[in-house]
Amino acid sequence: MPIQPTANIWHNGTLIPWEKAQIHVMSHVIHYGSSVFEGIRCYSQPQGAAIFRLPEHMQRLLDSAKIYRMDLPYSLDQLCTGVVDLVEANEIAPCYIRPIALRGYGEIGVNPKGSPIDVYVANFPWGKYVPGDDGADVCISSWNRAAPNTLPSLAKAGGGYLNSQLIRMEADVNGYVEGIALDVNGYLSEGSGENLFLVRNGVIYTTPLTNSVLSGITRDSILTLARHLGIPVIEQAMPRELLYIADEVFFTGTAAEVTPIRSVDRILVADGGTGPITRQLGDEFFGIANGLRPDRFGWLTPVKVNADQPVGV
Repeated sequence: MPIQPTANIWHNGTLIPWEKAQIHVMSHVIHYGSSVFEGIRCYSQPQGAAIFRLPEHMQRLLDSAKIYRMDLPYSLDQLCTGVVDLVEANEIAPCYIRPIALRGYGEIGVNPKGSPIDVYVANFPWGKYVPGDDGADVCISSWNRAAPNTLPSLAKAGGGYLNSQLIRMEADVNGYVEGIALDVNGYLSEGSGENLFLVRNGVIYTTPLTNSVLSGITRDSILTLARHLGIPVIEQAMPRELLYIADEVFFTGTAAEVTPIRSVDRILVADGGTGPITRQLGDEFFGIANGLRPDRFGWLTPVKVNADQPVGV
């Protein structure tokens, strides 16, 4: 998925040309992975476009920065305004939005206190993240998620995604589109960049935050929708073999959105088709995101962009 350059990038409160958004090779972030970031989507609407759950994403960016002792000089409102300004200036929707706060050029050494903090936001067109029009074929990875008290799973930090790279590359070389990691105790955790859900006997199950998972914004959206629709939801630790006997399995995430899983370790999930609960939740999610159903939870931030017409699931 090559990056398609756009006109502007937001940098510390100012819009700069895409090609001017550069850092020095000796920046702290390059050597030690010292960044926190977000992934956000802007969706087409019948009358323009809207960003999905912008305040929640930017609050998580601030939370991630706080965990890593990065004092960002911007408020939640300032960050949200910066995202809206960028999307409107670039006039591209639908699009993917990437805010990132990083430690720049200052001192060498693990301690980052002498390195300045820069905040950037970019946006660009980006389509489907997890391949597979009929559902994704995935595997259980040999790489575990980090144990508690090693890397904080509630922080969306650049360095932590080295683990995700290993999971995704291993899956790819073995002929799968994605891998699912276990936690340090051998229970299900999440994909390389997605939260994990399964359905059995009409009940939705998902791994809790204590299983080394990111507190996903889309995860929270699906939990909210399920409860609103009256579908029972249980958050609990689960063994891997529960995936093999589940009625439905799916990923969620800003990039993955709602992605059905067709098979795990070459074992079909039920008959391999998209299950009714996955489809119902996907229809509701995309309906709200694309402005085709009421925004009953206040998840959308409108932006003034002439967008392409929305497309449903």
